[in-house]
Amino acid sequence: MFDTLIIGGGVSGMSCALILGSGHKKAFVQDKKIGIITHQKASSLQDAIFYNAYGIPAGTLGSDLLNNSIDQLKESYPHISQISDEKVLKVIREENSFQVITNKSTYQTKIIVVGIGSSNLFDIEGLNQYVIPHQKSLPEKQRIQLKNIDHKVAEGIYVCGTLAGHRSQLAIAAGSGASVATDILVLWNNGIETHSHDSIKTK
Repeated sequence: MFDTLIIGGGVSGMSCALILGSGHKKAFVQDKKIGIITHQKASSLQDAIFYNAYGIPAGTLGSDLLNNSIDQLKESYPHISQISDEKVLKVIREENSFQVITNKSTYQTKIIVVGIGSSNLFDIEGLNQYVIPHQKSLPEKQRIQLKNIDHKVAEGIYVCGTLAGHRSQLAIAAGSGASVATDILVLWNNGIETHSHDSIKTK
C-alpha cells in the first residue's frame, strides 16, 4: 500500500516526488510509502531544449533533464519506489484507497497524483469523468485538463502540470508539482502548515 503514488515521470511528477522525498526526515513522513510511475515516452521534454528556465544551464536538452531527474531521485531519495516501463490504464476507487492498474501490474495507494501531459489522447479509466477542455490553451490544439480546485480533483486525487490547467512552461510545471507535494505534506501533518527545505546552515 502506497501512501502516495505519482503517475508520470515528467517535470511536474518528478518535482512532486523530489519534494516528498526531501521530507523524509520529518517525523510525520518517515513511515510514508511513496512511489512514482516514471512513464516518460509522451513527455513534451523529449524534444525540448532550454535557454529560459531558472537554474538550468542554457542549452540543456529536455531528454537529458528527464534522465537526470530519475537519477537524482534515485540517488537522493532511494526510499521512493520508481516504477518504470508501465502505463496506467485504470484507477478504481475503493473505500479508503485506490487500485491503480497498469499494463503490467496493480498497485494500492491512498493518494494519487496525476502528472502526465495534457494531450487529448488521455485515457485512464476512472479519471475520464474529470476531463474538460484546457482553459489556457488554444482551442485548435485540443488540449485537455482535469477539473480541479487548486490541484485537487477529488478526495485523494491531485493533478499537476499542464494537466492541471497550467501553461506549458518548465518552471510552471515544476512549481505545480512542488505545490501538490507541499499540500500532501500538510495533509500528513494533520493540516498544520509545513514545507520542505534543505539548508547549508547547521543547527
